[in-house]
Amino acid sequence: KFGINKSTIVKWRRRYQVYGYEGLEARTHNRSYSAELKLQAVKDYLDGQLSQYQIIDKYKIASRTQLANWIKKYNGHSSLRAYTGGTPAMTRGRSTTWQERIDIVLYCLANGQDYKKAANQFQVSYQQVYGWVKKYETGGQEALRDGRGRTKEPEELTEADQHKLAMKKLEHVNERLRAENAFLKKLQEFERRRL
Repeated sequence: KFGINKSTIVKWRRRYQVYGYEGLEARTHNRSYSAELKLQAVKDYLDGQLSQYQIIDKYKIASRTQLANWIKKYNGHSSLRAYTGGTPAMTRGRSTTWQERIDIVLYCLANGQDYKKAANQFQVSYQQVYGWVKKYETGGQEALRDGRGRTKEPEELTEADQHKLAMKKLEHVNERLRAENAFLKKLQEFERRRL
């Protein structure tokens, strides 16, 4: 009658049964869940005693997709952290020294990889802290050096980088040959007109 998918109506009915009228209101922000609630919901699922629908009803979780994401994180050995409403600690980054980046990473790691806390403490962006921690985890302190403007040594280049460099050199040679060819044509044309 209203042109609405059956699964949507089923979802609305579940929300109404769990939350009342509030469940049918359009949400302007995500719900917050504690790390403990997430962990308990995942454990209930893994115990196999309750269905996913029963778990989302029991803990008032927004959707089965949300629960499935927590299960995936748990099975992937990622930590289930409380959602606190975004990460705009400081939207603009700032320039830092190598030592500052090391200090920020060590602070972040000492505080359970709390990127937001580290970003607030050192007045840098969340994205900067996150990137530095990932670099540190894969390459140690040396990975935190600012490599902009530095040409890599040939032994530092990956095979893909070597191919790119070779292609750039060929493109440069081709461009130079085209310019020389065009110049010679102009010169020949100029010589013919002179005669």
